[in-house]
Order: sequence, then C-alpha cells, then structure tokens
Amino acid sequence: MSRPEPDDWHEPDSDWEAPVTARWPLSPEGLYPRERWMWFEQLWADVCVLRTRYRLTLRSGWWEDQIQIEALAALSAWVERYDSGEWDDPPGKLALLYDLERLAVLLRDGGEPFHPDRDRLAFARYLVELGCQPPPDR
Repeated sequence: MSRPEPDDWHEPDSDWEAPVTARWPLSPEGLYPRERWMWFEQLWADVCVLRTRYRLTLRSGWWEDQIQIEALAALSAWVERYDSGEWDDPPGKLALLYDLERLAVLLRDGGEPFHPDRDRLAFARYLVELGCQPPPDR
C-alpha cells in the first residue's frame, strides 16, 4: 500500500473558514437609535445572567450611570470570550474572577437593589428618553 507523500496531499475546498462574528461595541455611542435599543437590550440580558452567575450586587438604575454601563459591557464581553472558547487562558479567567471585587466598587452607587422584573419598565422608559428606538413589535 502506498501512502501519499506530504506534497501529494490536496485539501478539498472546505467550508470550515473562521466564522465572522460581529461584536457590539463596548459603548452605545455612535449607534443608530434602533441599534442603541438592541445594544441596551443585549446588555440587560447579559447583566441579568452575570448578576446571578457572579453574585453581583447591582443597584436599580445602573443603566443611567455611564461608568456602570461601560463596566458591565466590558465584563460581559470578557466573559463571552471565555464562554465561547475564543479565549482559553486559565490565568486570565482567574484575573477576571479576582477583578469582580474591583468591579463591585464601580457598581455600588445607586438606590435600591436591582430587581429585573420590577426595574424592566423603568429601563425601557429610560431608553425611550435617550432616543433609542424600539423594534416595531414593541
């Protein structure tokens, strides 16, 4: 039985190209009104998951504080890269976990504790006040 030499190997055309994954920016600045709405909706969903997963102490109205918005967007992006497998860096993941304590300092400003069910309407109202445009079905 003859084996092909390394130079004889011909790779068939493959559909296994690296997927193109568009990422939201870390801030909604510069987005169109509907894109801003979608950006904030995604952040809301991410924050609700992160709050439970990492036991974050969030305050009602976090969406009105630019520092908290940017910190939560950055944390969300950081976690997503590990969860997707894009990053496989155990020391980096440990750094993320240790940085949760520093992040808590940025998130402590505000009034009452954040409750997603109770705060959802106030969040939507704020987005409208910002000039965000909800999707047609809302």
